[in-house]
Amino acid sequence: MFRHQGKSRTLKHNLRIATLLSFVAGLVNVTGFLAFHQLTTNVTGHFALFINDLAHFNMWKGTVYFLYIFAFLAGSFVSGYLIEKFRENQKLNVYVLPTLLESFILLFVPLWSMRAAHISDNVLVCCLLFAMGLQNSFVTKISNAIVRTTHLTGLFTDLGIELSQLLFPKAHPNRAHIFSTLKLRMAIVCCFFLGGISGGYLFSRLHFGLNTLLFGAVILLGGLLFDDFRFRLIRNRRKHIPHKPAV
Repeated sequence: MFRHQGKSRTLKHNLRIATLLSFVAGLVNVTGFLAFHQLTTNVTGHFALFINDLAHFNMWKGTVYFLYIFAFLAGSFVSGYLIEKFRENQKLNVYVLPTLLESFILLFVPLWSMRAAHISDNVLVCCLLFAMGLQNSFVTKISNAIVRTTHLTGLFTDLGIELSQLLFPKAHPNRAHIFSTLKLRMAIVCCFFLGGISGGYLFSRLHFGLNTLLFGAVILLGGLLFDDFRFRLIRNRRKHIPHKPAV
């Protein structure tokens, strides 16, 4: 799911990575909100608050929201840079690098918050927004902009459009394609909600606090390991398939 790109990428590959990353995004979204009372997976609300503070000449508060927006942008930039930088290296799965970096941040934030109690919450929020910028960028690149996992606004827009297309079969005869994209988007929505519910339960009921983010890091690393194991298994099977002699 992390390796296939371009024409070799199928709905199954997109479903696998979408369910994994949307679950992590939902978990980060709820954990960040419960811990800091801030949105940590998208910047739409921060932009509105940034403009509102500027209009009321609350420059410091406005600067904080600007930094939130910039952190998400920086994460997206770094992810895109790493992918483009190492794209020519055919032996390297370029999507591993931003995924590892995101995992490191999700491990780093709770550990840093425990060791440095004086650290500003704003810094930790920026770290989570940076991580979500990384994720949103590389999943957009790997799926050719089909999959988005860190927020649901555009997703529900696409859902509404595609559901309306089902009512006009003459104008949209390829119903199998519509149903496949609906399946993908519903999987993202369900896993985002499931990740959010899991994050809330771990944070509040089991009192894990920010350590809830560690589960997100473990899920990401587990996904990478599973993908690499599966790739090696398929490659070894192909090596042992006897080649038919040319006639």
